[in-house]
Amino acid sequence: MTIRVVIADDQEMVRTGFRMILESQPDIEVVADVVDGEEALAAVAAHRPDVLLLDIRMPRLDGLEVTRRLAGQDVPRIVIVTTFDLDEYVHAALRGGASGFLLKDASPAMLVEAVRAAAVGDSLVSPAITVRLLREMAHAPAARAARRPSEPLTEREVDVVRCLARGQTNAEIAGELFVSLSTVKTHLANVQTKLDARNRVEIAAWAWESGLAAGAA
Repeated sequence: MTIRVVIADDQEMVRTGFRMILESQPDIEVVADVVDGEEALAAVAAHRPDVLLLDIRMPRLDGLEVTRRLAGQDVPRIVIVTTFDLDEYVHAALRGGASGFLLKDASPAMLVEAVRAAAVGDSLVSPAITVRLLREMAHAPAARAARRPSEPLTEREVDVVRCLARGQTNAEIAGELFVSLSTVKTHLANVQTKLDARNRVEIAAWAWESGLAAGAA
């Protein structure tokens, strides 16, 4: 499967660098790179990409508004790209439905991993910086009260969520808990339903907000 990507960033050097890195991979195709939020929405409508690499601070429409307008769609999965590891706008982006978070100075390998993970709905909570971001979300004065699950989580579901809150991928969770990858995915799907969460980032954020992740770090 070829992963189709749109890059939205107002810095030409960033777009060019990301394109070169991603197009060096046999399974990734950059179908468009654009300079602002309006063009990002147009490119998504025209190309139906699997992943949208989205800057926050852009002319016309910023990344937050683009994320809000695309919320609830199966594709593209949005990866927020920012210069600052604790940018206050990232909080709103993740709560608005973005699937992940990446720093602009991330290594080429991390960029490729982020795109591939997003394409299959896997973890983008793995970078340590994202775990710190989730902690900040949980302890910020404006943090909302943690939602209540529709049904109590099972003991195994709690174990999986705690691993997720540490930033582990599905494969890493499976290895730590000595279960199959499909079992991890089933547990996460069940948790997502119980929390009415849009993605695994929301599950991780809930773990920090609710205190469940307190012993996970």
